Amino acid sequence: MDQLTDLKAILHSKRANIYYLEKCRVMQKDGRVLYLTEEKVEKQYWNIPIANTTCILLGTGTSITQAAVRMLASAGVLIGFSGSGGTPLIAANEIEWLSPQSEYRPTEYIQGWMSFWFDDRKRLQAAKQFQQQRVSYLQRVWGKDRDLQNEGFNADDQDTERALNNFSAKIHTTSNVTDLLLTEAQLTKQLYKIAANRTKQGDFVRDHAAIDDANAFLNHGNYLAYGLAATTLWVLGIPHGFAVMHGKTRRGALVFDVADLIKDTLILPWAFICAKEGATEQEFRQQCLQNFTQHKALDFMFEQVKNIALKIDWEEPQS
Repeated sequence: MDQLTDLKAILHSKRANIYYLEKCRVMQKDGRVLYLTEEKVEKQYWNIPIANTTCILLGTGTSITQAAVRMLASAGVLIGFSGSGGTPLIAANEIEWLSPQSEYRPTEYIQGWMSFWFDDRKRLQAAKQFQQQRVSYLQRVWGKDRDLQNEGFNADDQDTERALNNFSAKIHTTSNVTDLLLTEAQLTKQLYKIAANRTKQGDFVRDHAAIDDANAFLNHGNYLAYGLAATTLWVLGIPHGFAVMHGKTRRGALVFDVADLIKDTLILPWAFICAKEGATEQEFRQQCLQNFTQHKALDFMFEQVKNIALKIDWEEPQS
C-alpha cells in the first residue's frame, strides 16, 4: 500500500511526461518500468519515471508485458496504442485507451456532471463555458509567449483579435450545440488562415489524410492533447461518453471537448511554425510537450472540467 501511495504522490495535473515509444519492448524489471531497444551491438534499457508520467503511447513495433501494465496501472498511467508518430495508421481509426482500473476515483465530479447533463439547455451552457475558456486561454498564452510572438502570433493582432471577438459574441447568441459547433469550426478555420499567413504557407488546406508537414503535425499534436484530456477525465472519474458539444454517440466525444480547450492555443501555431522550419516529428513533439508544461495545460484542463462539474463560474439558463 505504501508503494501505491508513493507512486501517486505527484498529482496528475502536475506530471511532466508523455512518452511515445516505437520499436521497443516495455517491461517491469527490479520494481521499475523500462523499455528495451535493440541496438546493433547491444540491448539498451531506459527507465520510465511512472510516478511523473501521464500517459504512454505505444507505436509500431512495440510490445508490453503484463507486469509492466500492472505497475503502470498502479501509478495511474494511461496506456494508448497508436500508429507511427502517435497517430493512427489509418485516419479513420482511433487510439484505443486502456484505462487503469480503480474503484477509488472521486465521485463528486461525475455526480455533478450528471446533475446537469440530461438537460439540453444546461448542457449547451456547459459547452459555451468550455468555448469561452478556450478563447481566454488563447488570449492569455498568445499574449505572453515570447517565442510565439517572435513568430508573429500575437493575441492583439487585428485579425486574431477580430476572429476571437466575433466568436465570443456568437457564443452568447447561439441557441443549440449544432450552431455552436459550426461557429467553432469557423474560428478554427480563421486561425488556420492566420497561422498559414504568418508562416508563409498560404496554400494550406486542412486535410487529416494529407502528408504535408503542417497537416501531419496537427494530427500528431492533437493526439497528444487527446492524451491529456483522457487523463484528466479518468482521474476525475468522468466517462468519455458524456460530451457537452461533440456528438453524444461519438466514441470518446468528451475527450475531444476537453482537448479543444488547448488545441488552437498550443498545437495549431506550432504545427505551422515547425513545418516552416523543417522540424522533425520528434522535434515537434518535444515542442508540444514543452508547451504543455510551460503553460500548465493539464492544470488548466483539470480546473475547467472541475468548474463545469461543480457549476463554478458558469451561469445556468433561466427557466
